[in-house]
Amino acid sequence: MRILDEAVIPELPNYYRGKVRENYDLADGNRIIISTDRLSAFDRILTCVPYKGQVLTQTARYWFEQTKDICPNHVVSYPDPNVVIGKRLEILPVEVVVRGYLAGTTGTSILTLYKKGQRQMYGMSLPDGMKDNQILPEAIITPTSKAFDGGHDEPLTPAEIVEKKLLTQEQWDTLSRYALALFKRGQEIAAKQGLILVDTKYEFGTDENGTIILADEIHTPDSSRYWMAETYEESFRNGARPASFDKDFVRAWVAERCDPYKDDVPEIPQELVLQTSKVYIDAYERITGQSFVPDDSGETPLARVRRNLEQFFPGV
Repeated sequence: MRILDEAVIPELPNYYRGKVRENYDLADGNRIIISTDRLSAFDRILTCVPYKGQVLTQTARYWFEQTKDICPNHVVSYPDPNVVIGKRLEILPVEVVVRGYLAGTTGTSILTLYKKGQRQMYGMSLPDGMKDNQILPEAIITPTSKAFDGGHDEPLTPAEIVEKKLLTQEQWDTLSRYALALFKRGQEIAAKQGLILVDTKYEFGTDENGTIILADEIHTPDSSRYWMAETYEESFRNGARPASFDKDFVRAWVAERCDPYKDDVPEIPQELVLQTSKVYIDAYERITGQSFVPDDSGETPLARVRRNLEQFFPGV
């Protein structure tokens, strides 16, 4: 299989390894961001999935184009199917998650907290008697602290964000406005494709002028939960999880077999890995309405990425 499990390129400067992406800071103020095929969940790497990095990069590219009128984003260029050159930003220490449904499997999801008996969370109240995957009266923002050191994200309220000086009130107001507008646009476009955008994560940063800019990725299967609209009503009535193609596909398999935050994760079967690759490709095609064309040029994915990034090697 053609897997981009890592993209360490010694000729590029200022290397930083993320859970899924390899990053290099350039002298001109831009950053090279390479999406690998690593699959991350529960604050760890679970496996690698063929073509996942290309799917993520190209799905985000589609959405950046569809939302550039709502707020500025970090995109400068795309030299390779797995690579975006983005403006280097000071990432804000608050991760913004917008949710339209009572759903989720992570420790900070509103469904997880709701099942523990919490009704007050993220500075808002939820009524008793709600069911799994029920639509919320309106989309809500559930911010968390950004765990830069690899720790766990922690729930925050808007008041705490300002009180702790993580953001100014003006910054929070701008982030909130952007996030809700992006989510609304995402739900509208997804609906036309027969999809429900259930929830999604946004990351924002500031440039040298203090302007707030959308960073990272947007509305990809890694950062978002999508359901197939045609399965929702019946699944909800039966108390079942609607059909989806997000990371819950693998997360559910892992969570059924261990405590993914504490235990060693069992090896994920190759069959499930290949099935997951198909899920990502199907997701791209369903979300964008475009056919996925894998770039299999080059001896390996890394060789292709290296060739397309030679222009950024020092002295070239």
